[in-house]
Amino acid sequence: MMSSVSHQHVSVVITQVVAREILDSRGRPTVEVDVQLSDGAAGRASVPSGASTGSHEACEMRDGDPSRFGGLGVRRAVRNVTETIAPVVTGRDPFDQPGLDAVLVEIDGTPDKSNLGANAILGVSLAVARAAASSAGVPLWRHLAGDSTPLLPLPMVNILSGGLHSKGGLIFQDFLVVPVASATYSEALETVYAVRAATFELLSERGLSILKADEGGFGPALNRPEEALDLLEAAIVKAGRQPGEDVMLALDVAATHFFDGRCYRLPHEPAPLSAQELVATLERLVDQYSIVSIEDGLAEDDWEGWGALTRSLGARVQLIGDDLFTTNIERLERGIGAGVANAVLVKMNQIGTLTETIDVMERGRAAGYRTVVSARSGETEDSLLADLAVGTRAGQIKIGSLAQSERLSKYNQLLRIEEELGSSACFAGSSTLSPWTERPVDH
Repeated sequence: MMSSVSHQHVSVVITQVVAREILDSRGRPTVEVDVQLSDGAAGRASVPSGASTGSHEACEMRDGDPSRFGGLGVRRAVRNVTETIAPVVTGRDPFDQPGLDAVLVEIDGTPDKSNLGANAILGVSLAVARAAASSAGVPLWRHLAGDSTPLLPLPMVNILSGGLHSKGGLIFQDFLVVPVASATYSEALETVYAVRAATFELLSERGLSILKADEGGFGPALNRPEEALDLLEAAIVKAGRQPGEDVMLALDVAATHFFDGRCYRLPHEPAPLSAQELVATLERLVDQYSIVSIEDGLAEDDWEGWGALTRSLGARVQLIGDDLFTTNIERLERGIGAGVANAVLVKMNQIGTLTETIDVMERGRAAGYRTVVSARSGETEDSLLADLAVGTRAGQIKIGSLAQSERLSKYNQLLRIEEELGSSACFAGSSTLSPWTERPVDH
């Protein structure tokens, strides 16, 4: 990828790199970077931040000064961009993204990017890519695609939130809908809108909260996952669609946050669950509901439990590793070798450079794993994630709900890309989840 233009602009070099502290969708500081090229082209990118973060993620550098933003400031990361990274990358070819990213990794010198901060490094990596696309006179998605055919992703959309994204009571983190019968991306968005609007009406009728969680999903006071799934299936029907045919369900269990090192503690269960008991719980949910995808069904280092989950449900549903893999090729290689999960969640700030992100996606696909490009709970108005999903042919995207500008900037960018591609637009649709979308659903 990105090869089609790299050899045509060797005389263009990076001339300036500037960084600043801005605020993300939760009102917390994050890093934004501007890159200027010698031909006048420029690129800007900002870095997201997670709430439910895996312990194996690359280091997000924060100031730790309690007098500013409760210690969450990012002035140190900004200084690392301007004082350490900028002098090294100035004069480099912006079209050699792998070479640039290799230099960023080298000058940091740590396996988790704790020296300079993954937020500092990623901001530069992404801003350079955007500047290179501008210099080439092509959209970023086209620049990322190179010679490959762009692919609009199937959206997996958060409707109800729990876990660390909401204080409503649900222990599982996200309950999502997947518009599997949609023929185009824009049609998929219309379907999700209808389901979300129906959910709003049902919550209002039942006197439940319609307040939004971090990613724009509703955070009602429900206790059991069955209550949330029942509500979503009722909303799908109310929206004039058929659960299991037009719209399927997805879960982000985020099991790490209720794992105590030995067992899983779910407040709605009378006693802690073993890994095998949690797997059995998920089996029952898959039997009962039109679930097509489960993310982080077991904790990030419970490899044995993940093996049991994959053996049990891997042929029936998509099993996504997020905290399990943290967009890290070494952890993905371990997963491939152990035969655990069958999909990888892709979050750029978990690893810290664009090249490493794409490497994980390509390795996963080569091993038969699906790839799901994902936003974080703390996002910005930067729409780059949409371009990444299309340009890399990810197949699926997980942005959050159809609410709030930091989410809609990505959804809307995908609409623009669809329009620009016109009759040549290719939409992943249900095929990206085959064969799991083809299983019979018994209600």
